[in-house]
Order: sequence, then C-alpha cells, then structure tokens
Amino acid sequence: MTRLFNDPDDFAEESAAGFAAASARWVRPVTGGVVRSTRGAEPTVSVVIGGGSGHYPAFAGLVGPGLAHGAAMGNLFASPSAHQVHSVAVAANEGRGVLLSYGNYAGDVLHFTQAQERMREAGIDCRTVLVTDDISSAPKAEIEKRRGIAGDLVVFKIAGAAAEAGLDLDDVERLALLANARTRTLGVAFGGCTLPGADEPLFTVPEGRMAVGLGIHGEPGIDEVDVPTAAGLAELFVSSLLAEIPDGVDADGARVVPILNGLGSVKYEELYVVYAEIDRLLAEAGIVVVSPEVGEFCTSFDMAGVSLTLLWLDDEIEPLWHAPCDTPAFRRGAVEGRIAVDDVEVVEEEVVIGPASDASREAATTIDRAMTAIAAMLDAQADELGRIDRIAGDGDHGIGMQRGSKAAAAAASSSAAAGAGARTTLQQAGDAWADKGGGTSGAIWGEMLVALGATLGDDAEVDAARIAAGVTAMKDAVMSFGKAKVGDKTMIDAIVPFADRLAELVAAGTELVPAWSDAADTADRAAKSTADLTAKLGRARSHGDKSLGTPDPGAVSFALIAHTVLDILEGNE
Repeated sequence: MTRLFNDPDDFAEESAAGFAAASARWVRPVTGGVVRSTRGAEPTVSVVIGGGSGHYPAFAGLVGPGLAHGAAMGNLFASPSAHQVHSVAVAANEGRGVLLSYGNYAGDVLHFTQAQERMREAGIDCRTVLVTDDISSAPKAEIEKRRGIAGDLVVFKIAGAAAEAGLDLDDVERLALLANARTRTLGVAFGGCTLPGADEPLFTVPEGRMAVGLGIHGEPGIDEVDVPTAAGLAELFVSSLLAEIPDGVDADGARVVPILNGLGSVKYEELYVVYAEIDRLLAEAGIVVVSPEVGEFCTSFDMAGVSLTLLWLDDEIEPLWHAPCDTPAFRRGAVEGRIAVDDVEVVEEEVVIGPASDASREAATTIDRAMTAIAAMLDAQADELGRIDRIAGDGDHGIGMQRGSKAAAAAASSSAAAGAGARTTLQQAGDAWADKGGGTSGAIWGEMLVALGATLGDDAEVDAARIAAGVTAMKDAVMSFGKAKVGDKTMIDAIVPFADRLAELVAAGTELVPAWSDAADTADRAAKSTADLTAKLGRARSHGDKSLGTPDPGAVSFALIAHTVLDILEGNE
C-alpha cells in the first residue's frame, strides 16, 4: 500500500513537483507535465509521450536527450486531459513536427486525439503512434486493439533516437510503428496495488495464485494459476511470447532484446532469478540475446507483478536501440552538445466571463447547485462505483468520477459567482472535469457538459425544450466522441434512453420536472439492465464475460447523476 502522502487528491500533483525539482538536469515543468530542460544544436522532431501517473519511470522519467522531448502527466491511473497534452506538445515543439506516442487505452486515445487535432489546426504537423505490445489484451487477429504496457519504453526509445538522429517526421513515425510491430509483452501479478488514501487494493489475487495477462492499471488477467517457481514463470513468459513472433521474423538466429520489468514490489534479486532461466530458454531456442534489461520500466504503484517484453531487432532498429540517451530513469552512452533552455513562462488561457442574460445567470446558479450536489453524491458513491468497475475493469471509475466532479463543481461555483451564464459555467465545469478526472469518463463528461452548455447559451431562456435539446446534444456528443452504441455496455446504454425519453415527454407538453423524473427512472432501469450485457468496448472488453451479472459503472453513475439533478430541480419548484 501507499504510505507516504498528504491529501490523496494532491498526490499526483505533489509527486510531479518533487520529480521536476529532483530532475532539473533533464526536465522542466510546464502545465500538464514536463519537457526537456536542454536542447541540441539543431531542432528535431519532438516526441511527446504520456499517460496516467503511478507508472514511474513511465512516463516523465523517460524525458531527456535521445528519448522523449516531453511527457504529459495525468492523475493517478488516469489519462492526461487534452489541455495537458496540448500544453506539453506546444512547449516541446521545436518546429519540425510532433509525434505523440502512448499506450492504447480509450481515455488516452480520446484526449491525445483532441490535442493532436488542436495542433493540426494551428498548422503543426502532428502524428500518433499507439503502443500495442500486450499479447493478452486482444487476439493476434485484432492486434490493433491491444493495450500498451512495458513495450512503451521500446517505442519511445526508437522514436526518440530517430528524432535525435535528425530524421524527419515521416521517418520517425515509420520507425516508431516498426518498433511497435516488433515488440511483444506478457505480464503477471501476485497482488494488486493500493492508491493513496484507498482502503483496499484495486484488485486481489487469492493467496498462492497468480493472475496471468493483467493490465498495468489492475485490469483482470485472462487466467489465474498457482504461483509457479521462478523457472516456471520464465517458461510461461518465453513460451507465450515465442508463440507470438512478429510476422516476417525467423526466430532461429534472431537478435532479441529481453526486458524483464518489475511492476512495483517484486525485488531486483527475484527478477534476476527469473531472468537466468529466460536467458537460458532463449538461447536454447536459437535466439541471440542482445543488451538485456532487468529492472523497473513501467510500474503500477506497489503491484506485485512482473512482465517480460521481447523486442525483435532488425538492421534499422538495432542501432537506434543502442543510441545514446540520457533521462532520469534510462541512460545509455553519452549525449554531447546540449544547451540549457531558459524557462519560458507559459501563459494560461484567461477565463473570460462574457455578458449573460438574467435568465441564463439564474440557470447558472442552478447548475452550480447541481454540480455541487453531483460531486457530493459521487464522493459518497466512489467506493461502490470502484467495486463495480473492478469486476472487469481497473477499479478506478469511482475515483475518476470523484476527482472530475469535484473539480467541475469548483469551476461551476467560481463561474456562477462571477456572473457567468449557463454556457460559460458548463464550459468551465466541463474543462475542469476533463482536466482533473482524466481517463475515458473525464473526457466524455467534459464533452457532455460543453455540449449542453453550447445549447443552453449565455443569453437564451433556459426552458424545458432547450434543456431537452441540450441533453440530446450531450447524447450526440458522447456517441460521436466515444464511438460507443447501445448494447456495448457503456454509459451510452443509460444516456440514450434518458435523452430520448426526456425529449419525447417535453415535446408532448410535459413539464420539465415530471419529464426529468420519468427519464431518470428510465435511465436507472437501463443502467441496471446492463448487468445482462457483455462489454464490447474499453478496458473491460477483453474480460466482458466476467462482468455478466454486474451493471456497467458508467451507466450506473449516469443514472445516479440524473437522479441527483432531479433533486435539485424539484427543490426549485
């Protein structure tokens, strides 16, 4: 468990501040993360990486010459927001284009894609390479759906070395894709990790058992077996990964980099015992071991677990893997000719409170009360939502919703107090939810609140018809943004029937409060019915059958929010 912290809500931010202070030789802090504190003699393509905190040295520990130019740092196990990614990418950009690279998780994809679009709109060439090395997360026929775990290091290192060599963005992207295609990983765990302030771990493994194929956020494994000997674990790793040799690779005589990664609490001595057998088995298979790495490269707080990554080298990748780099957590050779970068003041976008009608300001006051009530409700429900999410997910839905709603409530209160209208208040609340909540739910709730605000406006009468239209806009935004549909076992299964029922009743002349009450009951029934569905999207997808009998946490939290808003609306009558 995590023992040393102040306020758990501030843990990621305080940890990032301490990291930046201790690592000033390599990095300097910017809004949303860190970027290099030095530059080379000539500008290069910029490699920007990132993800949730709690995985050190991924991601900030890999920023420095020869590797990444910047890292966006999300909250604990939550993707950084689009605002954070964009801020880091802008600060890291040297004028030759930006490559974004990160693990293939839904929340990261949503946020990084938004940031990429903003970069492109500003005329900056920005590309993306997803890391998909985890063989347990999807079958080989659906390799593009696999998540990224310890193979992150490989892709980031190859991309960073290619950039350092002065290659253009086309080649940096191509080589990063090649590195990803030639990297495979399998992980196991003996016990889960406990986040700061939490009373229990995100998941548990029975005593004497080992979860095979779990994710670095605590996503359930694909199998559970008795804990083997070190030799038995090495055999599992090697046999599984040799059954997944990349296309076009002949194992006999192949040159391979093995990376044995501790996930948090497995000690180096144990790793070396396992590696001795891995080395023997690879040699026995006719494989040439090159520059093996044993240590911590992508952790999961204090998770008791291990992963093995195999990078299958070729003539292009091998010199890039061996090229010099100098970062807080991964160094090789000597990097010369660095020049210190003067700190550049990052100018935050000023929040402008524009004019608003009296009716819209009154609606903003109601929104403020609703957001405060939502935050209080989600704070009380965080543990239960986390419990539901642990069945087939990573268990952080409750924490993410708690963080996001708390930030949204504070932003709404500040905006309403400053005389903002409904649109501005919801815009600020949505941006805050996305920033602090992170993950898929943070991105989606951010989009939903912004869409609702755009419909309500700052100067229009906020009546039942406009509210129903705004809720429909929320539904459309989340369906377009997240690409989910009814039946995928997501929040969509609750918001679609809610929005459709509300629109139907309001169109028929029903007043807002009874219409909302009926729609909220509809959402509640829909959320409960997701217990009969198998997950088809998100982290729970590859373990969907495990959630049969348990409702989707996103759908449940939406239904709870709908009823909380109803309480506020009824109080206004």
